[in-house]
Amino acid sequence: MVNAEILSAAEQRRLAWRCRRGLLELDIVLQQFVLAQFSQMTLAELTEFDDLLALPDTEFWQLIQGQAVGHPLAKRYATLLEKLRSSHRTGAEELL
Repeated sequence: MVNAEILSAAEQRRLAWRCRRGLLELDIVLQQFVLAQFSQMTLAELTEFDDLLALPDTEFWQLIQGQAVGHPLAKRYATLLEKLRSSHRTGAEELL
């Protein structure tokens, strides 16, 4: 399986750096996601993740929160968005 483990270290750092956002809530979710899921992501998921990282913060946050149901990417990236939501719920529970 082609996954994050075969990416060059530079590519991994580039994606991790792009997870640093101006919106604190989004920054927290993405950092939790990278820690929990990054090494198991397939190349297709990494490509989708890269696409989502290109979105403005508020738009990306609405997709993660499930508030952008009509957004064209909501259905297209539904599986990855659910993984993001799941890692956020797990991370939030660990903080309590």
